[in-house]
Amino acid sequence: MDIRQAFLDYFASKGHTVYESAPLVPDDPTLLFTNAGMVPFKNIFTGEVPAPNPPRGTSCQTCIRAGGKHNDLENVGHTARHHTFFEMLGNFSFGDYFKEEAIAYAWEFVTEVLELPREKLWVTVHENDDEAEAIWAKHIAKERILRMGDKDNFWQMGDTGPCGPCSEIFFDQGAERFHGPEDYLGGDGDRFLEIWNLVFMQYERDAEGNLTPLPRPSIDTGMGLERVVAVKEGKASNYDTELFMPIIHAVEELVGRRYEYATGASYRVIADHLRSTTFLLAQGINFSNEGRGYVLRRILRRAVRHGYMLGLREPFMYKLVEVLVRIMGDHYTYLEEKRSTVEQMMRLEEERFFATIAAGIELFEKELENTEKLFSGAVAFKLYDTYGFPLDLTQDMLKEKGIEVDIAEFERLMAEQRARAKAAWKGSGDARVEGDFKALLEEFGRNTFVGYDNLKAESRVLAVLNDGFARVKCLEPGQRGWVMLDITPFYAESGGQTGDAGVLRVVNGDEVVAEVVDTKKFFDLNLSEVIAKTKLCENDLVEAAVDTARHEIAKHHSATHLLHSALREILGDHVTQAGSLVEADRLRFDFSHPKAMTGEEIAQVETWVNEVVERGIEGETEEMGIDEAKAKGAMALFGEKYGEKVRVVSFGERSVELCGGTHVRNTAEIGMFLITKESGVSAGVRRIEAVCGHAAYELVKSMRGTLARITAELKAKDPMQGIEKLQQQVKRLKNELKEAQKSRKAEIETKKIGEVTVVVDEVEGGDIKAMIDDLKNAHDQVAVMLFQKKGDKVLIAAGQKGTNVKAGAWVKAIAPVLGGGGGGRDDFAQAGGKDPSKIGEAKTKALEYLKESL
Repeated sequence: MDIRQAFLDYFASKGHTVYESAPLVPDDPTLLFTNAGMVPFKNIFTGEVPAPNPPRGTSCQTCIRAGGKHNDLENVGHTARHHTFFEMLGNFSFGDYFKEEAIAYAWEFVTEVLELPREKLWVTVHENDDEAEAIWAKHIAKERILRMGDKDNFWQMGDTGPCGPCSEIFFDQGAERFHGPEDYLGGDGDRFLEIWNLVFMQYERDAEGNLTPLPRPSIDTGMGLERVVAVKEGKASNYDTELFMPIIHAVEELVGRRYEYATGASYRVIADHLRSTTFLLAQGINFSNEGRGYVLRRILRRAVRHGYMLGLREPFMYKLVEVLVRIMGDHYTYLEEKRSTVEQMMRLEEERFFATIAAGIELFEKELENTEKLFSGAVAFKLYDTYGFPLDLTQDMLKEKGIEVDIAEFERLMAEQRARAKAAWKGSGDARVEGDFKALLEEFGRNTFVGYDNLKAESRVLAVLNDGFARVKCLEPGQRGWVMLDITPFYAESGGQTGDAGVLRVVNGDEVVAEVVDTKKFFDLNLSEVIAKTKLCENDLVEAAVDTARHEIAKHHSATHLLHSALREILGDHVTQAGSLVEADRLRFDFSHPKAMTGEEIAQVETWVNEVVERGIEGETEEMGIDEAKAKGAMALFGEKYGEKVRVVSFGERSVELCGGTHVRNTAEIGMFLITKESGVSAGVRRIEAVCGHAAYELVKSMRGTLARITAELKAKDPMQGIEKLQQQVKRLKNELKEAQKSRKAEIETKKIGEVTVVVDEVEGGDIKAMIDDLKNAHDQVAVMLFQKKGDKVLIAAGQKGTNVKAGAWVKAIAPVLGGGGGGRDDFAQAGGKDPSKIGEAKTKALEYLKESL
């Protein structure tokens, strides 16, 4: 039975709109990941935006809990129910139906669609919710309804805001399998499994904790797909179901050892973490050292550590992606589309980590040499924190030596790290914007954007907001705020394209009423940020004019589309967009690719784009259904919101993309396209920066000026000839210097004191240490001291081989003659002096010292 589809079909038959699973990265700055089914509808429940029509919906939402305050990571694999990635089935009423219908729908689905035995079902309600208990009594015997307190049966979104009692449906998994002291309804045992939570959002909680009934109460329900599948299949653990076992069997094949539940935590960790990493990578999250990318890296590396514990010594996770696609690819079709990219990026990250594991073992072995009975907790923590070694792996490695880890020290350091992580958690880091948006949507609906075809429009100011997004009647001269125009030519920042700037003028006049500095979208409202030049009020008629920079932005946006196509053709279909920025004077394009581009590849891409530009291909924009657009070959970006109709921007067959941005009418308008830089962003993600249009002209003009200055300095018509001439000159001078140094070496005067060759001399240039080394190599017994003027100072160096003279002592004895000091080893020493006029005296003293010593 396809429970996911059955759930969506059931609620569709009850008038609910079926919503696709929203991206795992939510449009909510307070959350790291989408961690519940209601997250995509949060703004509706909080009243920030109006309810949709119809005001009821259903979804199967992919969720991740592996960071921030919802973090199940450490429990995964060790319990039957914890997952980093899971699917939440839910139905929602936005001020439409309430408890009566929600309970009836839930009961009908559980008993008639899922056909779960009624005698195994139990229900809990809040201790003060007489209404819910009375409704449930119509469906289930009253003795199977249990009242519970706030801890179990009251839900709230935060300290303030919408909240209310909830009702949970439990499935009795049987006393024959679960008979511990906590296996009672309401206990912490696994006998009574919660499968569905119905939240009755009926109150608003204020800062003082007072509850006020909501005028239009709502419903938010959540049922974990993994739990329901386990119940339907009669399995005691989610991991024993068809959702996980094919992955576990694939791990068995890689390891060469059969999976046993009691000892198989590592198999379960790998199966769970494969789902998280695959979905995050497929949705455009990349490995990095911060934020969501860091959590992704930690999840994958945790899985790799468990593979290492099972004996795997080379990348293996990427080999399991195919199995996951077979399980979930029919519903989440993008998994197959992104499969090769996901496998590439996963393999690259695994290779890096396996190299790190080897370094960790080196640290382990080094510490082991200094360990007698208790292995350092600090080193064990470093192995965990820096090299990704779990504590149990370190303990296993120590077991055969009969050595234990200092657990107390390890736990203390772990506690400190958790405290730092908790203190550092600040959500996604984006600024949360609150304002009077719901009132504007309810009063006016969305305003009309005409900027694709018009850079000017006569508009009425529907609303004025101050810089805190609160509605005001007017802005005074010099004040900054936001305006909502009924008809606007200003493009709101989206899809990497910056928001438009421009002016608001008096209609049929030149007087500027306000300067438009930016345009953004808030809940589908196109609002322009302005600085008032004169008094600007609601209902004013203005002429809205977009800045001429828009055309340069359009050139860079169209060039970005061509660049994307060029990269896919030259590097391969694995290239997908990972981010972009389009401005009037530059573009930046991030894309998935496992290694740096070669100079030849960069040149090929640049040539490809310029050839398309030169061909003057007409641009075409069409509106069509999303399926039709994909059939046409249009590339869609994951996470972008596409409605029933999408806008397809094409330049012949060379580029076909879904895009809401502004573009040139013909590729010839783009002008010259120049790549200025190729660099790495993170593992598996590269970045190209480029310019076109006027910015490319300015770059070429600057380069031409630089070239002219170089030509003038070289005094050559052809700068390359001038450079070659300089290179030859440098080469000749180097050779001359080398010969001069050789000649100088030959001139060094040598003497004999007994069997020892003695050199005490002044040299003008060259490396005196190298000279001493040459003399030591040329003689079995030698003592050398050389002096060299360095401006108004003197460099002294001494060396010996096969004698009883100690170079350090010799230098210490002679340097004071020159007003300096120094020392060194017995075989080589050096010093500095301040008085070059005393070099002659120093040479005499140096020879006297040798005569006495030898």
